Amino acid sequence: MTATLPARRPPSTVPPQGTRGVLLAVLVLALMLGGAALIGWLLSGLTARLYPTAPPYMILIYVLGALLIMMPLVVRAVPWISNWYYLFPALVFLAAFTVLPIVLTVNYAFTNYNAVNSGNPDSALRTEATLSPDRRVVTLAETPQSASVQEYLRCDTPGCAGEPLVLFDDQASVPYRTQVQSVDGLQVTLSAPFVPDITVARATRINSYEYVGLENFREIFAKASRALVPVFIWTVVFAFSTVIINAIAGLILGILLYNKRLKGRNVYRTLLFLPWAIPAVISVQMWVALFNQQFGIVNKSLGLLGIAAVPWLGDPLWAKISVLVVNLWLGFPYMMTATISALSTINEDLYEAASIDGASRWQQITNITLPLLRSSFTPILLSGFAFNFNNFGIIYLLTQGGPPQQGREATAQSTDILLSWGYNTAFASSGGQNFALASAIALIIFFLTLAISLVNFKAAGVFEEARR
Repeated sequence: MTATLPARRPPSTVPPQGTRGVLLAVLVLALMLGGAALIGWLLSGLTARLYPTAPPYMILIYVLGALLIMMPLVVRAVPWISNWYYLFPALVFLAAFTVLPIVLTVNYAFTNYNAVNSGNPDSALRTEATLSPDRRVVTLAETPQSASVQEYLRCDTPGCAGEPLVLFDDQASVPYRTQVQSVDGLQVTLSAPFVPDITVARATRINSYEYVGLENFREIFAKASRALVPVFIWTVVFAFSTVIINAIAGLILGILLYNKRLKGRNVYRTLLFLPWAIPAVISVQMWVALFNQQFGIVNKSLGLLGIAAVPWLGDPLWAKISVLVVNLWLGFPYMMTATISALSTINEDLYEAASIDGASRWQQITNITLPLLRSSFTPILLSGFAFNFNNFGIIYLLTQGGPPQQGREATAQSTDILLSWGYNTAFASSGGQNFALASAIALIIFFLTLAISLVNFKAAGVFEEARR
């Protein structure tokens, strides 16, 4: 009597339904993409060791090749996944432009990564060097700005075991990274013979960066009174004032232009819509010229009235006012258009009934128009606050964060908001291109924005509406 095993059921070609199916498909695709990225990274690292002159884009070729091999293999194991391959481009862009920047920002926030500690060879401290015949010992001519090789290479151990050393040929066009085994005076013994067939002429160290824990956050909060606190207060004032001023201007103009008895209202709408249609870069540069203290048309016009020239962009207070004025010019058309669109959803019978009851135009606006516009304007105001909280463009283009203010950090001047403060820290010379500190600032901005958004949503009753 023979026993027969039950036939193995082939994998189902029907994809799981509902949210579970979508999440499962995304998980499978993410694992496949992560596996291909890992294979590409490992192969590119091996290629860089064997062929130091290999182009950096080899990692993309390896990742693409790994995907082409893995995709049919995964389909054999999970047949229904082929229906979800259209999500691959979205996952790639999400990983490249969202996930990776977030991971790098969080990682750099706990390091000392900056223009000096960049992980690259130090070109300013190169020294002449020679390589022994067995290609194992590098002799340095000197140690620039250092008393010893250990200090020059910034070794954590006396023998410098495992520390990197970069070698160059006569032209110094391609850096070759090696690993140190030991140090004796000016002689550096490598852990393995130097393989590339070149004549070593120079050497230098790697300006490596390291993890420093919460040191960046300690530095930020230690200088809070000179940067974080005043910049945060101005950011909130700027965002809140902009939203309120623009909303009031947009409401007034929208209500006026919605009046069907107004002659030429389409012409007025078109003219008032132009500030929104013109690119902000052009508009802001125009305002910079208008606000010029000596030659600007604004001060020239004030001079005709006997008013002294106003330092629009040269005084901290007036610069803040200038920012609000220019942002009003750029923002009121959006609020005006939103008001006109919202007004078109209100039933005209309500106004007719109010007119029959003897209500004035002002009473109709306060008792009918404004209450009915509340539900439409709440998400607009919240999104406007969130946008202006990080409105880097208007600050950078109009004032570059200035003018300078006494008692402030060089990267956090009178009109700087949190985002421009982080930008100045990371990319401006005054900030020393301190990418690690800027990453810490970015994390602080994230948590502050999240907290303010939660407060706004709670105050506006968004969560209560979502539960209904």
